[in-house]
Amino acid sequence: MRKTALITGASSGIGKEFTKQLAHQDYNMVIVARRENLLKALAREITEVKVNIFAIDLTTDNAIEDLLKYLSEEQIQIDVLINNAGFGDYKRFDQADIGKLQNMIDLNIKALTDLTYYIGRQMLRRQTGYILNVASTAAFQPGPMMSVYFATKHYVLAFSEAIAHEWKNEGVIVTALCPGATQSEFFDHADMKDSNLVKQIKLPSSAAVARFGLKQLFKGKTVAIHGFLNKFLVFIGRFTPRNILTKITAKALEK
Repeated sequence: MRKTALITGASSGIGKEFTKQLAHQDYNMVIVARRENLLKALAREITEVKVNIFAIDLTTDNAIEDLLKYLSEEQIQIDVLINNAGFGDYKRFDQADIGKLQNMIDLNIKALTDLTYYIGRQMLRRQTGYILNVASTAAFQPGPMMSVYFATKHYVLAFSEAIAHEWKNEGVIVTALCPGATQSEFFDHADMKDSNLVKQIKLPSSAAVARFGLKQLFKGKTVAIHGFLNKFLVFIGRFTPRNILTKITAKALEK
């Protein structure tokens, strides 16, 4: 019987690549995002497996309940959960839109936590399953001008590491994928196209990051940092005083 993967934020970028690559690995798909037109276009590209579309803004009231109800009514069992949906914003904290920041927390943290809880419990009952939570190399340091985004990704990393340990002997694998800057719509939405981070380095493709993330998930890796340079920077960051690390990050994010 063919297994099923659920991917949030599936309409573009890394989420779209997760969808295509898992379909190629013979998984039926449940793809979730706000933009129904993009989900439908993606579904038309995938002919080898069944693709279920669920268009919803996961930050709205009852969104998770509606998604879980849909899965129950359709009798869909999730074998792989990829919590990929998320966004950032580039502004000083006091000048940012508080509504946008609250939506960021709701999507990057609350929706991810809720889906991990409810679908994770189902996996634990079956003693099998895989959960990939997309964090970021932002999880390893403070991020001036993106303070809330960096903080949400630190949550995703710490949360994933903790439950990976709790569930390690119960058949459910949890992985935190930590990519650095990647070719995607992220920088357009975050208003960061002109930052040093984007202009000074060649960004890896979303396909490469997704391929790496899935490989590490199925190998049972708890923390998966994409790219040699990112691994090196995270390692060096462990020995760098926090105030200096914050200044370095601020310079990298500067426009």
